[in-house]
Amino acid sequence: MTFALRKGCYVVGQADGPAELAACQRLRYRCFFGGTGIDADRFDPLCQHLMVADVAGRLLATVRIALWRDPAAIVEGYAAQFYNLSGLACAPGPMVELGRFCVDPTVLDADVLRVLWGALARLVDEAGAQFLFGCTSFTGTDPAPYGAAFAMLSARHCGPEGQRPVVKALETVRFDVAAHDSRDALRQMPSLLRSYLSMGGWVSDHAVVDRDLQTLHVFTCVPVAAIPAGRVRALRAVAS
Repeated sequence: MTFALRKGCYVVGQADGPAELAACQRLRYRCFFGGTGIDADRFDPLCQHLMVADVAGRLLATVRIALWRDPAAIVEGYAAQFYNLSGLACAPGPMVELGRFCVDPTVLDADVLRVLWGALARLVDEAGAQFLFGCTSFTGTDPAPYGAAFAMLSARHCGPEGQRPVVKALETVRFDVAAHDSRDALRQMPSLLRSYLSMGGWVSDHAVVDRDLQTLHVFTCVPVAAIPAGRVRALRAVAS
């Protein structure tokens, strides 16, 4: 592991070599599919892979990162398979695409996520990134359990018309503004998506049905300038 930072009993750094990449891919498989296997695709060799481990070397969390210094190049990335990103590709400044964000299901300590977000904050600062983006997944391919969540996303969190993705995938679920209970909506949302929204993030106006991963995923974007000042200070404190 190429060392990035240490906080308490956790170390976070970049996967270094095939063995550590394979460890990340095994953790991803366990989180996404259950059991033992390798989750890999053609984008893995093009990305950095952050990993959080404890002092014994046990891998606890990982996230895949693509740093796009030329915004126009995001149309070659993972999310662009499913979403037409031509609007966002015209925005200024470098961008960071996040994917395969997962934490070992047995991990209960919130500091694991804090140290991972701290490392991401350092990367964003060093790159001068203007946007974070990626696909946030809801479990399963049936939209029925997520009606309140999708209604809230449509009513409150859809991205600006000039930047949010245009439909590209063949199988999608369009969001409609509808009456909803906010508490139900938040319970239905993945915790990662709630985190992005709390940082000022916005979403696409539709979800994509991903039969390979058996998920519904939503394009999610966080303008770095929109992240609340208190959250920025907290992340930089972890990264320092």
